[in-house]
Amino acid sequence: MRSGVIGLIGRPNAGKSTLLNTIMQRKIAIVSNKAQTTRNIIMGFYTDEDCQIVFMDTPGIHKPKHKLGKILNKEAYNTTNEVDVILYIVDASSEIGGGDKFIIDYLKDIKKPVILVLNKIDKLDNKVILDKISIYSKLYNFSEIVPVCALKDKSVNYLLNVIKKYLTSDFKLFEDDTYTNVSLKFLISEYIREKVLMLTYEEVPHSVTCITDSIESNNNNISISATIVVDRDNLKKIIIGKNGEMIKKIGIMARRDIEALLGKKVYLDLFVKVVSKWKDKSSFLKENGFYE
Repeated sequence: MRSGVIGLIGRPNAGKSTLLNTIMQRKIAIVSNKAQTTRNIIMGFYTDEDCQIVFMDTPGIHKPKHKLGKILNKEAYNTTNEVDVILYIVDASSEIGGGDKFIIDYLKDIKKPVILVLNKIDKLDNKVILDKISIYSKLYNFSEIVPVCALKDKSVNYLLNVIKKYLTSDFKLFEDDTYTNVSLKFLISEYIREKVLMLTYEEVPHSVTCITDSIESNNNNISISATIVVDRDNLKKIIIGKNGEMIKKIGIMARRDIEALLGKKVYLDLFVKVVSKWKDKSSFLKENGFYE
């Protein structure tokens, strides 16, 4: 059995997390239209009859405007030093911008196979796809260029077959029933954060954090308590909403995903905590396994 470690890099919203979820056939990375949704290195362990592939989803590479952005970029760059193959994922439906060229310039110093994944091709006709392939081919000598729609199994299965050609190890890295590096508490926290970002649009910044405080199993039911952490009182009011309507919606939508994950009835209690000072918030998140 061949194996290898694959790093997923790209600009924010290129579809890295969506691609990982489709490959894994389960939701291990949250998705939203906000930049910097992915803030930790999330791994998916894909295993079939022929191979085992460790996929490392990374934060989107971008021009940082604050400390968190710098940390996220550093995490993404560090990943390229630890993997066997790099998947550079781009939104093929968008024009090539300065951010894409910045990443390509960075890749020129990487001595590893780089596979370009042209995502979101369902929005394009064949001529445009061929034009995109031609443009990117002139910018960098990619080992492969693979057009995909990250939401569709067929094109993703083709990508998997391409990746398999570059696997060089001949031993398993993880047990077959292990599918990710993150804990259950982390997954639940991320599901909740996804709903906060989804429902509050631009009102609440990406820096919102969710912490799963407790998980208690009682027969066929599971009781979960979680805290949504913000740094300003006005954000707390937005998340709670008028008469508690917003936090109720967040809880209902998050609970559906958690029940699908656990296969049991879930009772979810959500709280909102304001940690205003940078040092206080940084310490609070570090104590709970997050960085910022």
